Amino acid sequence: MTLIARTRARAVETLALDAPHHRNALSAALVGELADALADAAKDPGVRAVVLTHTGTTFSAGADLKDPPPPEALVALLRQIVELPKPVVARVTGHVRAGGLGLLAACDIAAASTEATFAFSEVRIGVAPAVISLPILPRADPRALARFYLTGERFDAAKAQATGLLTTHGDDVDTVLDPILDGLRRSAPEALAETKRLLTTRVLEAFDRDAADLTALSARLFSSPQAREGMTAFLERRDPAWVV
Repeated sequence: MTLIARTRARAVETLALDAPHHRNALSAALVGELADALADAAKDPGVRAVVLTHTGTTFSAGADLKDPPPPEALVALLRQIVELPKPVVARVTGHVRAGGLGLLAACDIAAASTEATFAFSEVRIGVAPAVISLPILPRADPRALARFYLTGERFDAAKAQATGLLTTHGDDVDTVLDPILDGLRRSAPEALAETKRLLTTRVLEAFDRDAADLTALSARLFSSPQAREGMTAFLERRDPAWVV
C-alpha cells in the first residue's frame, strides 16, 4: 500500500502523507517512503519545489506508537528535508501533533488553514520532544514554545505563527500559498538552492551538534516505565497514573 501520494503541477511536486486511517502517524514504513519520494524530487530537474501535505483531517499525529521508526530514521528524514536542494513548503489543513511538528519545522516555509491545531503531546505520554527539537528550536522562539512544550496544550494557527512554527496562515491555505508558489516558480533553481543553504546553516549546526545526544535521549525515554504507562493509557483512552 502506498503511503505517499505524488502529484505535480508546473514544476511543484506535491507529496501527501496518505495514511488517514492512522492519522498519518509516522510509522517506519511511512518515514521510509517519504524519504524515497524526497530523494526522487531532489534529483529530478523538473522539480522546482516540493509541497508536503496530507490527506484526511490530520497532517500527522506524530510517531506511530505501534510501529515507530527508529529515532535515527526520523533524524535522517528531518535532515533530508532541511538539506534538500529545493524549497520544501508545508501545507496544513488539519491537526499536527508531536513528531508532525518536526516535519513542519524542517520545511522552509509552512502555511496552515485556520482550522489547523497543534500540540506537543509528548509530555502527556511520558516522553519529550527531543529529536524534533533539532529543526524547531533554531527556528522558533524558545520562550513562546515553553508553555506548549511543557503542558502539551493544544494551540491554534495564530499562536503557531507567533511562535515561529508557521510562516503564514489563513482561512484558505491555498489562497495563502498561491503567491508563494508563484514566487518559487519565478526563481532560478541554482539561486534557490544557494539561498536555502544560507537560511539553513544554523539548523544544520544544531543537527551536527545535538543529533546524537537527542537521539539517545529519545530512545531512553521511549523505553522508560513512564513511557510504557503513558502509551498504554493513550491506547486505552484513559489518564496515565501520574495525572493528579
